[in-house]
Amino acid sequence: MTPITAHGIARRFLGVEEVEGQVSNPLILAMLRLDADWPRDDATPWCSAFVNFVAWLLDLPRSKSLRARSWLPIGTPVAIEEAAPGWDVVVLKRGAGHQPGPEVLDAPGHVGFLAGSAGLDVLVLGGNQGDAVTVERFPRSQVLGIRRLA
Repeated sequence: MTPITAHGIARRFLGVEEVEGQVSNPLILAMLRLDADWPRDDATPWCSAFVNFVAWLLDLPRSKSLRARSWLPIGTPVAIEEAAPGWDVVVLKRGAGHQPGPEVLDAPGHVGFLAGSAGLDVLVLGGNQGDAVTVERFPRSQVLGIRRLA
């Protein structure tokens, strides 16, 4: 029997995606509205909502915010060399040009569950990656922090 982990639960949502047009995916709206009552559609950035939703399902610490960088003080810090799929959340820089470091929580970012590594990249299982829950590669240079939830 495989132990239940945050990464394992998050994998069950692979393929969940936004709906084109006037209709929104009700599951994504539920994720968004878990911690904010204002989102009206699934076009609202929802990477943090996805991580909060999975953490909520497992009764884990949550940021309770739609901001990706709100995860930087949650859980326990983990060095990238010690990070592993399971309970680890990766917080990344987002955007072009100079981005502030991890001490700035009110700045663009992205968050998801660590799914592994590939050379100089980290693999992130996250929501709102190409408007869906997917596994994507990100350069390690974009990593602001890794936090262990359990």
